[in-house]
Order: sequence, then structure tokens, then C-alpha cells
Amino acid sequence: MTITYTPSDPTVRANPYPQFARLRDTDPVHWSPSLKSWILTGYDDVARALASAETMSPDRLTPFYASLREPNRTTLAEAMRYLSLWIVFRDPPSHTRLRSLVTKAFLPGTINGFRPEIERLTEQLIDGLAAGLAKSTSSAPSPCSFPHVIMAVMGVPEKHLADIKWSDSDMAFLFSAREITDKYERAAHGARAMAALFRGLIAERRARPGNDLLSLLITARDQGDSLTEDELVATAMLLLFAGHETTTNLLSNSILMLLRDGAARERFVAEPEHAGRAIEEFLRFDGPSNSMSRVVRVTHEVGGKELKEGDRVFAMINAANRDPRHFSDPENLDLAREPNRHLTFGQGPHFCIGAMLARLEARIALPRLFQRFPNMQLGAADPQWHDSLVARGLSALPVRPGVAA
Repeated sequence: MTITYTPSDPTVRANPYPQFARLRDTDPVHWSPSLKSWILTGYDDVARALASAETMSPDRLTPFYASLREPNRTTLAEAMRYLSLWIVFRDPPSHTRLRSLVTKAFLPGTINGFRPEIERLTEQLIDGLAAGLAKSTSSAPSPCSFPHVIMAVMGVPEKHLADIKWSDSDMAFLFSAREITDKYERAAHGARAMAALFRGLIAERRARPGNDLLSLLITARDQGDSLTEDELVATAMLLLFAGHETTTNLLSNSILMLLRDGAARERFVAEPEHAGRAIEEFLRFDGPSNSMSRVVRVTHEVGGKELKEGDRVFAMINAANRDPRHFSDPENLDLAREPNRHLTFGQGPHFCIGAMLARLEARIALPRLFQRFPNMQLGAADPQWHDSLVARGLSALPVRPGVAA
């Protein structure tokens, strides 16, 4: 029987794993006529696609933009000015140069230095949730759905909180939303607005440097080289976008996992000292990176199929993370799983620079949330998932936290 990957199906969007399993078993290198792309679902194939700079390129934007016709081409021109500089879309040698500079702002000591501020903001958010629920008996959204932390780490003043939702405008375009018809216009508006915001903040930090990521990016040097003004703006946009969307998805997905699995939840609450290991399992079991997109650089075979130069590939990370050839009992949420070599943060030269920060935020936020709300339950409404091929996250997670401890 022919299996067709159908990401627009609401049932598949809510739970893609049965379809991933069938594809892994019967057609692990699957050509999707509707997506005009290859779909890889096996661990080894996905890992090779992510790690190989010789056969695969992360730059899906350049060929996409080159193929656009007017008026879409003009609509996206300003957005492409910055998106084309995002490190996640660059090939060597530009990727090597950019990563060397950006990494200087993500040293372990720097990231650990943000712990007190992350702890403060977490308590503030949870206090706000408790106060709001004291006035209402209705269900509420997850308290981990706000961009306060990445804003503080980057040095973006809280007065810009409403402005940061501009990143949602870029999400529909970058994450391959299928049902949003005006995603190009949204992306253009979001990119212009975020670029204007960061140009102003960069000017302020040049005059008055701080201890935030934006200041560190401005001062980063490698053999006399530094980020250009457009590269600074583009990198700030990327960090805000990834730090907001991806970490939010990690937190909300993890909350949903624990609310659906009582035994795992009890263990998580009882063993906060093992939160780091549990979070690795959250990242594997239903992580925030559904897939990463690549473009075939050199025609080659994968699983007996010929992938031609220029073909688009979706390496399905969440499918690979449940491959029984690499994980025992992969459909089980096992908070004590070791080893746990999931691919959620990528593989090879494009391994996620912000992985340490995302892990730190989750290790702080999730134990505190469940300690504060030990009786939290799912709300009456069903969770709602983003329309996305690339991201895996909730647009709405109604919960009933119960009485705060």
C-alpha cells in the first residue's frame, strides 16, 4: 500500500508519529508529489543529511527566491536582505566565518551567567499566572508561552514585548506553513519591523554596552573580523526568532507530555535533580524541531533512490528520534533513558548554537512550574498545533493549574 505524507491533515498534525512509523518501515526515502520534496524518516538518513556539507546545502532560500515571480519577488526583497544572512541558511565558507563570530557570544560561562535572570523571570511569570487564576476559574494558557527570557538575555527592553510578536509573521513563511495564504506579506512586514527595532538597539549598545547577547555580538572579533551591520541585525533577528519560537515549543510540548503521562509526571516532580536527563527525553519524544530542510547539492543515492541536484529534502528529525534501530522502546516516554542521542538540535556543522541556552531555560522553568502547580490538568479544549512542516509546537495549550502550592 502506498503511504503519502499528509502534514496538512489535522489528525497528522496532532500526532504525526503513526505516519512516520509507516514511512520508516515501507518508504523511508519518500517522494512527496504535493510538497515536491523528499521526506527522510530513518535516523541514519536524517543524520547524514544534516551533517553532510558535501551532498546537502541548508540554503533553501536562495533557489526559492530565484524561482519566485512578481509580485512575490518584490514583496520578499526586504525580508531576503536579512534572512539570506541567517547562519542556519549559509554554506561554508560564509557559514564558518559567521559561526566563529556568533559562537563567541555563546560560551558556557556566558550562558550560565544568565541563570539568575532566567530564574527571576520564571518566578515572575509563574506568579503572574497564579494571580490571574486566583481571579478566574477558567482554564489558562501555559505560562511558558512568552518571549520574556530571550528578550532579557538579548537585552531587548520589556517595553518591546508586544513588538516581538512580529516574529510570528516570519514563522509562517520560514516554517513552511501550508494554509496561510498571505505568508509572504506577513514575512515582509515582520522582517521590516524587527530590522528597524534592532538597528535602534544596536546603536544604543554601541554607545552603552551591556552584558547581554546583543552587546557581545557587537564586540565579537575573530582575527580582526567582526559582524557587519546587516549581519548584526540578521543574527539578532534569528536569535530572537529561534529563542522565542523553539524554546516556547520545547516548554509547551514538554508540559503536554507530562500532563498526558501521569507516571512520568510523578517521576519528574519527585526527582528534580534529574531534570536535565528528563529534558533530553522531552527533546527526543516530541521535540520542537519536526524537520530541517536541505537542498541536494550533488546528485546521489539514498536508500536506493536517486536524489538529484536541486531537489528539496525534509529530514524529519522527530521521525528519526523514534527509530527503533537506534532507540529501545521508542514510543515510550522514558525519563531515565540513557544514552539518548536524539537529533533535535541537528548534527554536524549546523548543530544549534543555542542548545545550551534552551536546555538551561527548560531545566529552570519546567520543575518550578510543576512544583508550583502540582494539580495542573489539561483544559477542556483540545491542544492546537502550529501549521508547520519544520516546527513542532502548540499554538494553544489550555490548562487548569488547580491550586498553586
